[in-house]
Amino acid sequence: MNTNSILISGGTGFLGSALAKQLIQKNYSVTVLSRSAEKVVATFGNSVQAISSVADLPDAGTFKAVVNLAGAGIFDQRWTEARKQLLRDSRIKLTEQLVAWIASSSQPAPVLVSGSAIGVYGDQGDKFLTENSASVADFSQQLCADWESAALQAEKFGSRVCLIRTGLVLGDNGGILKRMLLPFRLGLGGRLGKGSQWMSWVHLHDWLAIVEAMLEQPEMRGPYNATAPNPASNQQFSASLASVLNRPLLLPMPEVVLKLLLGEMAALVLGSQRVLPERLLAQGFAFKYSLLDTALRDILDKP
Repeated sequence: MNTNSILISGGTGFLGSALAKQLIQKNYSVTVLSRSAEKVVATFGNSVQAISSVADLPDAGTFKAVVNLAGAGIFDQRWTEARKQLLRDSRIKLTEQLVAWIASSSQPAPVLVSGSAIGVYGDQGDKFLTENSASVADFSQQLCADWESAALQAEKFGSRVCLIRTGLVLGDNGGILKRMLLPFRLGLGGRLGKGSQWMSWVHLHDWLAIVEAMLEQPEMRGPYNATAPNPASNQQFSASLASVLNRPLLLPMPEVVLKLLLGEMAALVLGSQRVLPERLLAQGFAFKYSLLDTALRDILDKP
C-alpha cells in the first residue's frame, strides 16, 4: 500500500476538485478517476494522475483510501425518466464497479469514503433528523439509499466504509451559492415557496475537514451527516444571504411557479430536511463554521 496515495472519483466536480487540491497541498499523491483526461489536466495540470476507467486502475491495495464522489449533477437538468436513470447509473453503477474492483484486488483499499446526501431522509418538514432517523420515500431518497447500499458492499471485502451524507455545501465557484448569487446580487432574491422548509448547509472548509477525518480516523465508519449544527429555514437563509450582500429581500417564488419550472425536481428546493450532525459531534468533530452568517461572510466578504 502507498500510505500517501488517494483515489478520487468525481474529482473534477465542485467538491472533488476542492478535495484533490487540498490533499495535494498536504503532500498526498492523488489519482483522479474521470472519463475525461482532458478535464483532469485542465483542472489540475500535472499534479494528479488521471485514469479514465475502473478497468485501468491498479490494485486497490496500492491506495490509502478511495473517495467516491462521482455522479451527474442532480440539479443540472429537468428530471425526465432518462435523466433520472442517468442520475442513478452515474452513482450506483460506478460504485458497484469500484466495489467489484476492490473485491478482485489482492488487497482492499483500507477505507472507502462514499458520497451520499441528506436527501436520503426524504421530505420531513420540521422534524430533527439524525443518522438513525427513518426515511420518507421519494426519488432522491431512493437514489441515496441505493447508492449507500452499493458502497456498503465493500465491507465484505475488508474496506472500512464511511458514508458522507452531504448537505448544501457553501463555497466559492460552485454548489448552492453559485445558483443563488446572481438574483440576490441584482436585488431580486427571495424565499422559495413558503420559506419554512429547512436547508441543512455546511461550509466547504468543514466538509473537507470531515472527509479528512474519515480518511485518518479508523474508528469512523457508516453514515455521517455532513451538515453544520444549525440548519436554517429557507426564509432565514434567504434573509441572511441578502443581508451579507447588502441587498433587499424582495420577490418570493411561489410553489406553483417552481413546480411549473422544475417539475419533479422542485422537490429539491421545496423539500425540508432539518439535519443534525449527531455522530460527528459525538466523536468530537469541531465545526469552524457552525453559524450561517459567519459562513456566508467568510465566502462572500472577500475582496
